[in-house]
Amino acid sequence: MSVLNRLETDEPAFGLQAAGRVMNKALAPWVQDLALLIESVETVRPPGALPDWQPGAVLRLPFSKRLCSGGEMVCSQALMALADAAMLIACSAAWNGYRPMSAIDQTTHFLRPVNFDTVADARVVRIGRTASFGRVMVFSAADKRPVAMVASAYAMQ
Repeated sequence: MSVLNRLETDEPAFGLQAAGRVMNKALAPWVQDLALLIESVETVRPPGALPDWQPGAVLRLPFSKRLCSGGEMVCSQALMALADAAMLIACSAAWNGYRPMSAIDQTTHFLRPVNFDTVADARVVRIGRTASFGRVMVFSAADKRPVAMVASAYAMQ
């Protein structure tokens, strides 16, 4: 049974509480120190969703001077960690539970400097038994303008 078909059954859906437990269990302590917030988790197609809907998660990175390097802009490492954490939760949503995984590729295009809260919308493009692929759009929490685009691939354990 495919992951998406399994999610359409009566099994309880992976949600915010489960996502919080995954973040506490699977993220390195320095990533947990970023104080990421889970805004939403989508495991099943919402009513009225477009045909290309994909399971995913939305996480927020609150702005902090601690995250800045070389002045007042958030460092690229913090934005990449946000995208990576969002994909971890998105993949868990697609699997309806956590599976250990390791990044094998992450390509990030930074579109503009960041000195504000950012939000990462991570979507699973394809998920299989041994690998998963995703995309993340990172944007300003205030005006929704994009700040980064990320393509990623993970080896599933």
